[in-house]
Amino acid sequence: MKLQWGICGDDKHWCDFHHLNLDSDTFKDNKGVYIIWSGETVVRLGSGIIKDRISEHRGNSEINTYNNLKVTWATVKANQMEGVERYLADVLDPAVGDRFPDATPIEVNLPW
Repeated sequence: MKLQWGICGDDKHWCDFHHLNLDSDTFKDNKGVYIIWSGETVVRLGSGIIKDRISEHRGNSEINTYNNLKVTWATVKANQMEGVERYLADVLDPAVGDRFPDATPIEVNLPW
């Protein structure tokens, strides 16, 4: 499955995890998957209501031990979210988080 990964600005750069405007229309009722990373380390990924999940993770001290955090997201249908999250977790092996859906992986393109 091909996902359209979120980017920021006219120059299409990766979004800063702490400064991304979660109140923008981009995130209104937007559900799907997201990836948080620092350099070459995938720190955390997940699925759900994207702005709520990212907002919650901003307060996570385990995530915030990493510097220069970036984030991207993709809209995914509710009945596919867990499979996509499972695939991303299997492939990217995030440093934080160990509870991922017990679902059949759905292969997707990675953002980079």
